[in-house]
Amino acid sequence: MLTPYSRTLSLEDAAHLVRRTSFGGSATKIRSLVGKTPQDALLQLMDFTPSENSKNPFDPSDAVNKNAADKIFQAKWLFEMIHGEAPMREKLAFFLHGHFAISTEKVGSPEALDQYLGVLREHSLKPFGVLTLEIAKSPAMLRYLDNDQNKKGKPNENFARELFELFTLGVGNYSEKDVQESARAFTGWTFTGPSKKAPNAKLQFVFQRKQHDDGNKTILGEQGNFTGDDVVRIATGHPETAHFLANKLFKFYVSSNPKPEDVAALADVWTRSRGDLQQVLTALFTSSSFYASKNQVVKSPLDFVVGSIRALELPIQGEGVYQSLLRTLTGLGHAPLDPPNVSGWEGGRSWVSDGALLSRIQTAASFTLSKKVTLNTKDLTLALLGSETTALNPIIQKLTSPQQAYLVMISPEYGLM
Repeated sequence: MLTPYSRTLSLEDAAHLVRRTSFGGSATKIRSLVGKTPQDALLQLMDFTPSENSKNPFDPSDAVNKNAADKIFQAKWLFEMIHGEAPMREKLAFFLHGHFAISTEKVGSPEALDQYLGVLREHSLKPFGVLTLEIAKSPAMLRYLDNDQNKKGKPNENFARELFELFTLGVGNYSEKDVQESARAFTGWTFTGPSKKAPNAKLQFVFQRKQHDDGNKTILGEQGNFTGDDVVRIATGHPETAHFLANKLFKFYVSSNPKPEDVAALADVWTRSRGDLQQVLTALFTSSSFYASKNQVVKSPLDFVVGSIRALELPIQGEGVYQSLLRTLTGLGHAPLDPPNVSGWEGGRSWVSDGALLSRIQTAASFTLSKKVTLNTKDLTLALLGSETTALNPIIQKLTSPQQAYLVMISPEYGLM
């Protein structure tokens, strides 16, 4: 069992919680959590009920072509990350996007992308088996991993393989025979959408029974006349899935090198709760291990860009600015809905390079030296570095606020969180 953090939150604890779980936040937001128990503070952040920001100016239906629609949809999500009222929901959705990776290039449909992101948001605190099944049946995933082409007599193994390797069990915990048998179980899974007869039809999952292989199958030691639903149930309920996801959550949210005993403890929570993501995340974010892990995660490009804007409360205006931010994120290899491959993003030290450092310096300058940053030194270092008092304070205290923000953002300390 993970040891619960028994203290009420200090200023540094509150900053740590906000920076790790929610793309950062202002000094005011951080101070609002001070003195709360870890459980109460988390409940405040874990309110996923707010709708998307009504002032979001991006509408993919306005696009003149597919490429423009993709860029507009990416900008729409980026806007929500920056300005939305549920930043923890958006960061969790992004973690799950990296886990159940798809890309705009292959999916090719703003409607499919919208449905996919909706599933991530709506089911991110539900049992993992429910989330996985909804993702598996989403038109975006069916298209991305070719299961819409999976038919009786000509099984396509792409989705079945990635379900085991990337989404549940991990490498080495299944056989080729498991993949082949599972591919047969997923035959007949596809989707329908607009056509000449029904130009306004919505994209939706369909099960084509005539294209389904209804023969007996053996999957991960179980035998039966399995369908795709059965495979998802078997895979998400497997003991290896608990360890695989616990390890991945620790690496993303806590430490690039998690302790084996901590991973095992979180896997035990997973198993006992049957993969209930709200229970698993609550155990993780209220644990002593989480609060002892300050500055042990390399800040990703998305955390750098979105987190800086939220922390400094920068007035980002104009649709062109968001497209510019997307170009920056694309150059750094971390644009939403544009993963390098089906495995998502590696993270950790893969974000550290000379080219990435130069880009972060340029981004820091564009965020601070050309904008009106008016925070005092304590608020600035609290929002950016997680503490009112840091080793940088004596160095920057006589500078202007924009200069202070710039130097903090290009410091080695700001590269970690």
